[in-house]
Amino acid sequence: MRLLNRSVNGWAGRISRHRRGPLAGLMVLLLGLLFTGGLYAAFAPAQAQQGSSSAEQVAKGRQLFLVGCAFCHGQNGEGITTRNGNQIGPSLVGVGAAAVDFQVGTGRMPMAQPGQQAQRKTPAYTDAEVASLAAYVASLGPGPSVPSKADYSTEGMSASARQEAISRGGQIFLTNCTACHNFEGSGGAMPRGGYAPSLHDTSARHIYEALLTGPQNMPNFSNGNLSPDEKRDVIAYLYSLREMPSYGGFGLGGLGPVPEGMAAWLLGIGGLTGAAVWIAAHTTRSNKKKVEA
Repeated sequence: MRLLNRSVNGWAGRISRHRRGPLAGLMVLLLGLLFTGGLYAAFAPAQAQQGSSSAEQVAKGRQLFLVGCAFCHGQNGEGITTRNGNQIGPSLVGVGAAAVDFQVGTGRMPMAQPGQQAQRKTPAYTDAEVASLAAYVASLGPGPSVPSKADYSTEGMSASARQEAISRGGQIFLTNCTACHNFEGSGGAMPRGGYAPSLHDTSARHIYEALLTGPQNMPNFSNGNLSPDEKRDVIAYLYSLREMPSYGGFGLGGLGPVPEGMAAWLLGIGGLTGAAVWIAAHTTRSNKKKVEA
């Protein structure tokens, strides 16, 4: 029995000495890396393929960027400033895919000509090309991503929950947005040649991206300022306005008291004044002379 214990202790001692050797740690590290890589290749092939597809999309987006965007924003999205300090195009590093999807998806970019504010027009790129451009700009630096339909849609909500969302969204919109976009999202003029566009035909995704990124003169509302649910509620309120009839008759674009007052003066009082003048001019007059007593 003593001989057996001695042999076992000697064998364990030899293993312990080899385990403390200089190459033991390296071998353990290599075995761990091989084991981890094998598990990843076995259980996550779809994710590896998705990464390759994203790389191809980024490469395609860069080609589109160099042709249509680099003249103003630089070959690497760093922005271009003239010697006089005038900025031709701002840096796109860190703006995120959401900003590109909004600006290019609404046709505001590329700009036809420099101006105070980029105007909405027919998009110059297809949806796939917009997605490629957004993927490339997103690769330049971290920024807001393109929202999914679940972020801004009220589908699946009950009627009562949807009404509550509309009510909350209306309060948020009337507090933060009516100064520029009017109480029903009809838009309006702003200082220095700018304007707040109408939101009557803007898609829910682009409204969400505008809140998230703050294009043009608009401030951005990050998730710290407005939560994703609050952004969705604002969109629900704006969409409810599209379904609401104009109970007062002619809405006059919903632009508020200025066009309504102008219509009242020109059409209302002006029409009455014109009718009174016409009646006075066409009144039947008597040709009989007064008989003196």
